[in-house]
Amino acid sequence: MSIQVLKTLGDGRRYMKTWPMVRQLSLFFPEYRVIRATQIALPVMPLLALLAGASQIQIHGWTFLPQALTIALFFISLPIQGLLWLGWRAHHPLPLSLFEWCDQLTQKLSSAGISCRPLGPKACYLDMAIILKVAFEQLDASYWKEL
Repeated sequence: MSIQVLKTLGDGRRYMKTWPMVRQLSLFFPEYRVIRATQIALPVMPLLALLAGASQIQIHGWTFLPQALTIALFFISLPIQGLLWLGWRAHHPLPLSLFEWCDQLTQKLSSAGISCRPLGPKACYLDMAIILKVAFEQLDASYWKEL
């Protein structure tokens, strides 16, 4: 594996921990569903991979070892795919509509007396996740009902 892939996996894990897991955002962003699936898959898929591979060998014998390994690798790859997508998404640039919305949210936080770093010209989804996390922790629920 190259260093870039490992860095993307690490960024995906960091993005997964940063993104606020709030149902209101699940209507607008796929992150909620991807993070939930990845969180479930991380501890479960290695066990399923072992069971699927062992059952193939148990039922069909050792001649099916390549197929059993393929099935096991598929199950193991599922949480890795989630982390890779999250890592890619974390550094994907924000569209202008989201940039403006996050800028308004930053101004709302600043007017409420909450210190928040404004978005730069090369803002990405990770920057937005940090702002959203601060906003969900600090702002009252009435703001999010308007969303």
